[in-house]
Amino acid sequence: MSRLGKYTRRAFLGLGVAAAGGLAVGYYFYQKPYANPLDAKKAEGETPFNPYVMIDADNTITIIAPRAEMGQGVHTTLAALVAEELEVPLEQVKVEHGPSSPAYFNAALLEDGTPFPFYDESVLAELARGSMKIVAKFLGINATGGSTSTTDAFVKMREAGYAARYVLIKAAEEHFGTTKDNLIVADATITEKSSGKSVTYGELASKAVAISPPTEMKLKKASDWKILGKSQDRVELKDKVTGGRIFGIDMQLPDMLYGTVRMAPRKGVSLKSYDKTAALAIPGVKDVVEIKTATGEGLGIIAENTWAAFQGSQALVIEWDDPLTLQNSDQMWNALETALTKEATFELGGTGSDPEVFASIPEKETLSAQYRVPFLAHATMEPMNATAQHEGDTIYIWTGTQAPGLVQSAVASHFDMDSADIDITTTRLGGGFGRRLEVDFSLYAAVIAKATAPYPVKVTWTREEDTQHDTYRPMAIAEIKGQITPSGTLKTFDMHVASPSIVKSVMARTFPGLSPVGPDNSVLDGAFNQPLDAENQRYQAHVSDLLVPVGFWRSVGNSVNGFFHESFMDEAAHKAGVDPVEFRLAQMTNDEFMPAREVLKRVAEISGWGTPLPAGKGRGVAHVLSFGTWTAQVVQVDVTDETVTIEEVWAVADPGIVLDPGLFKDQIMSGINFGLSQAFGEEITWSDGEVEQANFDTFDAMRMYQAPKITVEVLENSPKMGGAGEPGTPPSTPALANAIFAATGKRIRQMPLSNEIDFI
Repeated sequence: MSRLGKYTRRAFLGLGVAAAGGLAVGYYFYQKPYANPLDAKKAEGETPFNPYVMIDADNTITIIAPRAEMGQGVHTTLAALVAEELEVPLEQVKVEHGPSSPAYFNAALLEDGTPFPFYDESVLAELARGSMKIVAKFLGINATGGSTSTTDAFVKMREAGYAARYVLIKAAEEHFGTTKDNLIVADATITEKSSGKSVTYGELASKAVAISPPTEMKLKKASDWKILGKSQDRVELKDKVTGGRIFGIDMQLPDMLYGTVRMAPRKGVSLKSYDKTAALAIPGVKDVVEIKTATGEGLGIIAENTWAAFQGSQALVIEWDDPLTLQNSDQMWNALETALTKEATFELGGTGSDPEVFASIPEKETLSAQYRVPFLAHATMEPMNATAQHEGDTIYIWTGTQAPGLVQSAVASHFDMDSADIDITTTRLGGGFGRRLEVDFSLYAAVIAKATAPYPVKVTWTREEDTQHDTYRPMAIAEIKGQITPSGTLKTFDMHVASPSIVKSVMARTFPGLSPVGPDNSVLDGAFNQPLDAENQRYQAHVSDLLVPVGFWRSVGNSVNGFFHESFMDEAAHKAGVDPVEFRLAQMTNDEFMPAREVLKRVAEISGWGTPLPAGKGRGVAHVLSFGTWTAQVVQVDVTDETVTIEEVWAVADPGIVLDPGLFKDQIMSGINFGLSQAFGEEITWSDGEVEQANFDTFDAMRMYQAPKITVEVLENSPKMGGAGEPGTPPSTPALANAIFAATGKRIRQMPLSNEIDFI
């Protein structure tokens, strides 16, 4: 069943026809693979088999895991996909990020961006996903986001391992003069059964690579997996616990200089004047240079060390030219309120097309509520940083980025160079959460490096600069009206969301020459695409530009609308006089919603849902489908002393296929902690055109003593594979708010919850 709104359906269908016509011309190029980027990078004795597998003559096996490793363990899982088919243990391989190349394009990232629910398998939905897969190949965007790393790699990286093993076996057949039935393949070694003689992959590599790859990929069945489906030790763990130089901020090069930035409060604000006299008087400060880019304007401070650069930055006297009309948070909230009174920008999903249905709900059966969430910063533990060097006709950049191809493109565009002349080395990331999808910090480093050439410069942002110059999760307001019948069912669900557009904001600073096409799904993600059987449903977006840069924040629109949607579902259940779990189950009767029902039932079982609690304690439940993973959570709180203690969280998630149970559970747990942190005072507010928060003293995360015990279980009922990095976040805050209501009778409809109730 398609749940795409009528207006959008026509627009998207028209776009799809136009795209298909253009893409048909280039179908040959779509079928043709990108060149193997490892060929240009190989050293003597190394043999690249494909973009994911390199085998050295000494039998060193390198697997390229081309997605950003930012704490989620993805390098381990991606390497396991190749190692499983290559018949080598993870302990026997090296794992590297690899070069920036369109060969590593992420098709799932665009496929999942179509305006259709995950469970919608209608012809139009599948056509849209197929079209976006083709578009993804042409664009060649190599990016980590949307919890798509494993879903995108699941087939192609296993195929890479299989293809390499296939030609190695063929080479071994020639080497021994036998057939594969007489060969044993294990641990990067091929042994002839009859003679007992062995040869390593490394010894065969140069001969094997000349053999034609297989035309048919005979991948292992899950029942034959030796590595996949089991918890593995993380491949980067040793470097982390021993303090290895693996993050961008650890970068060290000969003759390196150091720098930082002081940027305009937000995009659209320009540098009017500045006095650098006091900055240059700071010992170690060498120069101050202007930065004017598509992502913002400001100043770069160059010094002999990072501390001197920080001190020089503070000594600068700057005057900004700020023509922007929205200067404080109250004005921004008012702008969203006004947007809700105007015609919707677009509509997604929904059933029951007659607007009169939504205007004629009997008063006794009506439930209405307004919910709000503020701007949020990413607050990665490693602040933004990048090292850059101009050397000859090449710009070298070392940075922790989720999108090396976008950095390459942005830097090339700024300097009017060919992208091939921008060399990106992707380091490990000390947290990403979507912030490192942006190009600003790398671009600023490249601009400053122009002034230090030929010497490299490492540009590190202060925590204050990082907090006050983020690309924030949007602030948003939702107005929801529902009809609860006397029999206790939700008949009508009418949801309106006012928010800035993330896609429009990202496009304006990343691809300033292009305009976004179609609706920005993120405004309604976590709302229009949820498992709900209500007879009449409407989801409308009221887009309002608040003149603040917004970007992708862990779970994106689901983190916003998950709170809105599941808070309202809890209110609806109480108005209906029905247990909140049973109420949700009654609204998920469609066959396609089976995974949702199963995770809800299981989380109710393991949490002891329905069993009595002492006075002052309460449990809350929420379910959000995001990034292909059906996730239900129960939160238990204690408010006996009028202060909230989050005692325990139970989560059950169904991603269809679990490649590494340990890492998957870790990510659900991580997402829960990230989500709950929203409740503990996290908000970005504006005054006089600038962000008021600056460091962890004013924008903090949940601390260890506040963190609850968390139990995670995994089911595999879903017919399609989902992601792990983000689905734990959206249900956490509504489940918490619902638990506080259960314990106190106090309904809180705005984040952070700490504005209305105290936490320990």
